[in-house]
Amino acid sequence: RSSPDVFESRMEKRSEVKKQPVGHSKQGEFVRCVEEKARLIFFAVCIQGLGTKTSKGGFTKDKTLDSILNVEMVKEKSAEEIKQIWNQYFSAKDTVYAVIPAEKFDLIWKRAQKCPSFLYALPRKEGYEFFVGQWSGTELHFTSLINIQTQGETAPSQLVLYHYPELQKEKGIVLMTAEMDSKFLVVHEAQCLANQVQLFYATDRSETYELVETFNHRSSEFKYMSVIAELEQSGLGRELRPGQVSDKS
Repeated sequence: RSSPDVFESRMEKRSEVKKQPVGHSKQGEFVRCVEEKARLIFFAVCIQGLGTKTSKGGFTKDKTLDSILNVEMVKEKSAEEIKQIWNQYFSAKDTVYAVIPAEKFDLIWKRAQKCPSFLYALPRKEGYEFFVGQWSGTELHFTSLINIQTQGETAPSQLVLYHYPELQKEKGIVLMTAEMDSKFLVVHEAQCLANQVQLFYATDRSETYELVETFNHRSSEFKYMSVIAELEQSGLGRELRPGQVSDKS
């Protein structure tokens, strides 16, 4: 009664709210905007070839199998003997390692050619931290999403997985080891990321690998929460035993 103009203004605002669809909220719009911005950033970087252009920091340049193992000497040994030598050597070191069956690596490698990048989720005390993994030859570089958002293509790798297929045809195995930036990752965290490579790239479940295909080829449809759901379902989100990468896929 005292202020008809104010009354009419409030009624107009109320009418606008009623016209908004169910589920609409400013908070929901904000979340969607943040997600879309993050998606655009990391997809743009992945398309430009993250990993092939990033600085390797203190990592070994051109880390060859010969620099670790006497390849000519072990060629006389069986695959099982080579596996024991590899595991025994790295079990005393603070790193991640594995001996991957040739068939499994074949599957991983074929899929990596079609889908060279993926978003991985690393469990933290409060939620998850996302890492982009990018294949560069037989090396797989991991960089945290937050570093990509702040540094772009110059964001350095924080973990590199080295795969050695030299003995694949003759012995039926592919050797793998890694280097990591200890300022950002500890061994069981690096192992969790390495295990996820087999989870997503060597899986028999079409639904799981479809996430990788979606990330690479249908980026607008990709949902990062699907990665977390898959990780929790697999059990890899739990704290893992430091050391050897599991064969779980």
